[in-house]
Amino acid sequence: MKDAVLITSGGMDSTTMLYEYQHEIAMAITFDYGSTQNGRERQWAITHCQRLGIKHLIIRLDFMRQYFKSALLESAEAIPDGNYDDENMRVTVVPFRNGIMLSIACGIAESYGLKRVMIANHAGDHSIYPDCRSSFVDAMSAAMRQGTYEGIEVFAPYTHLSKADIARHGAALGLDYAETYSCYKGGEHHCGTCGTCTERRQALREAGIVDNTIYDSQQEVK
Repeated sequence: MKDAVLITSGGMDSTTMLYEYQHEIAMAITFDYGSTQNGRERQWAITHCQRLGIKHLIIRLDFMRQYFKSALLESAEAIPDGNYDDENMRVTVVPFRNGIMLSIACGIAESYGLKRVMIANHAGDHSIYPDCRSSFVDAMSAAMRQGTYEGIEVFAPYTHLSKADIARHGAALGLDYAETYSCYKGGEHHCGTCGTCTERRQALREAGIVDNTIYDSQQEVK
């Protein structure tokens, strides 16, 4: 039964969820909040939703770039290299981003008579992003149930999976992850050294998947 709204960026995780749960997804939403990678991610979100025949909304959140503070809302030069669990990655946090997106998706779900909002947070996000942790997702789901007539809930099946686990799901579905975008620096090709590129490369290697992504930097990741 198609009773869910999926928040999809066009990155690895939400694209995997789009394909894995396509028979439950009535609508997908991509939020354009002015981040360095939004434009290139969004094109893949559009492509995959069109392939699957899933209704797709793009919602602009211009106020976030105007008022919020995050390296992700500044420029490629502001994005540090490193691993997700490095202290310097905290500058890439966009304050309460998932809370804002879940709230809007919840309102849309209720407007269209849908029951669930899906989000592709995963275990690798927990150390650096507070609004990806299971405690946050559970709290948001409880608030949404209380704040809607239909008791809309968050469905976040990847919360306790690693990115490599998600990549294995995608491989089993026949996904080519070169048809997704992750790089925080937003260039034509993935930089290969920012936190998201490093995590992407590590996950695909750990999952034993051939990585067809084009990287500007070919230095080996640990």
